[in-house]
Amino acid sequence: MSSYAAIYGCSGTALTDEERRFFREAQPWGFILFARNIDKPEQVRRLIGDLREAAGHEAEVLVDQEGGRVQRLRPPHWRAYPPGRRFGELYERDVETGLHAARLGAKLMAAELRYLGFTVDCLPVLDVPVPGAHDVIGDRAYALTPGPVAALGLAASEGLLAGGVLPVIKHIPGHGRAGVDSHLSLPVVDTPAADLERVDFAPFHALRHLPLAMTAHVVYSAYDAERPATTSPLVIDKVIRRHIGFDGLLMSDDLSMEALSGTLAERAKASLDAGCDLVLHCNGKMAEMEAVAPEVPILSGRAPERSAKAISLRKSSLVPLDIDLAIRQFSALFPAS
Repeated sequence: MSSYAAIYGCSGTALTDEERRFFREAQPWGFILFARNIDKPEQVRRLIGDLREAAGHEAEVLVDQEGGRVQRLRPPHWRAYPPGRRFGELYERDVETGLHAARLGAKLMAAELRYLGFTVDCLPVLDVPVPGAHDVIGDRAYALTPGPVAALGLAASEGLLAGGVLPVIKHIPGHGRAGVDSHLSLPVVDTPAADLERVDFAPFHALRHLPLAMTAHVVYSAYDAERPATTSPLVIDKVIRRHIGFDGLLMSDDLSMEALSGTLAERAKASLDAGCDLVLHCNGKMAEMEAVAPEVPILSGRAPERSAKAISLRKSSLVPLDIDLAIRQFSALFPAS
């Protein structure tokens, strides 16, 4: 069955009749859940099953489970995980310990997510913050230089894949220099292309083989002074596809963020026209989803191939995990987490 090039949220912990009708008609590629959708494990499992039933196919289900302040699944039902920077601190003290911690933490996250029915985690964050940047990335980033960010991001991605969950590299081609929060306004980065390529783009280039990526709602004036990466054909083609070399499935960041201009329909169309394979709409507001849906086509071009490749990788990468041993080892690395 063909699906449409969108990922949608929903409003609460159970589907409304209106949402069931909309998703049955919209047939999105996937869904994304947030804290508002999450109560207890069996409720989450039931909601995910209902979403797939409504969509009429085995839709991918995403979540932002990074650790630290961006963690939708929290105690008491799920483990608390440290932010990315804590893994970077371990890496600074001992490279192999840091990599082991990032890989092990991601394996444990994946085990929790897979049990619930999630298939995609919006991790790793490959952004490289600079002094003076807005804290919207902050300690979500593994480090302040591209080498450790790439190494730890790869380790986390390997851990997720070993747990049967797809990673998403974000926010391509780099959100680390943004001076404002793109949830609230449009960041403009005036850094020369040579510096962007040397620092910001480097972790994405190193992990360009991974199957999924999420765009940054950031203007890079060295390439396109008018449009953020998400809606810029220049940035998607010249930077993301050619310079970075990412050939996987590319999704927009959330269309409802204030960094983007125009109506929801215009934002969706601009993102897809620019070269995104999928558009992401997160807040679960029915009127907004209904505005987006008419602009969303069935997956076409390279997108079905990219999607199939990602799903095949998820299904083939699962490795058995001794959960009790992994928890003991991880707790020893982060005794206060």
